[in-house]
Amino acid sequence: MYSTPSTWINGFHDPNYEGKLQYGLLGQTGLVVSKLGFGGSAIGGIFSLVNDNESISVVRQALKTGINYIDTAPWYGDGKAEIVLGKALEGVPREAYYIATKIGRYKPNVADMFDFSAQRTFQSVDESLSRLKLDYVDVLQVHDLEFAANLDVIINETLPALQKIKEIGKAKFIGITGYPIKTLMEVVEKSSVQLDTVLSYCRCCLVDSSLLDYIDFFKVVCTHYV
Repeated sequence: MYSTPSTWINGFHDPNYEGKLQYGLLGQTGLVVSKLGFGGSAIGGIFSLVNDNESISVVRQALKTGINYIDTAPWYGDGKAEIVLGKALEGVPREAYYIATKIGRYKPNVADMFDFSAQRTFQSVDESLSRLKLDYVDVLQVHDLEFAANLDVIINETLPALQKIKEIGKAKFIGITGYPIKTLMEVVEKSSVQLDTVLSYCRCCLVDSSLLDYIDFFKVVCTHYV
């Protein structure tokens, strides 16, 4: 358990919130992140129409209170969430937050929704960095890998591409996301690429806490998003 992380910056953060949030280590990254993170799907407008100015205000307020982990993806509004975040993060000290985005899931129409190829992966991270107006992301993850045609594509093509992206400095850490925990386990066991994070949604909550059974295997920390 951590109280005030290194991302806390006097003069930027609201002192009224210092020490109010809980923080923990994120996977194998060494990053100390708020256990309450900011999820970017809603500001992409995938649930309902949203006002971008209001979204920007909410992001900035969340950061000022000490939330230091932002999760987004190209699929959230076909790039819109990343564009809005790019605007919201203008003027925010880069050392005040960690941001994660994803590759592999893109368009709302089923035919163009998924592409886990290495070529699309390299293209996607450049597009995300452009929308976010950043030189790098802290975490880059495969989005819902269970929808790949087969796991061989993930293991032999997608993850080596992520490793290369990490090596050239466009992502500090890499990982995978998905719903079926056993599928995530299979990828971790079979891949020669060292993964830093594993994200499975709706598996660390009141109605389903099954992810907790795999803490020793994944060495996970539960992060909840607003």
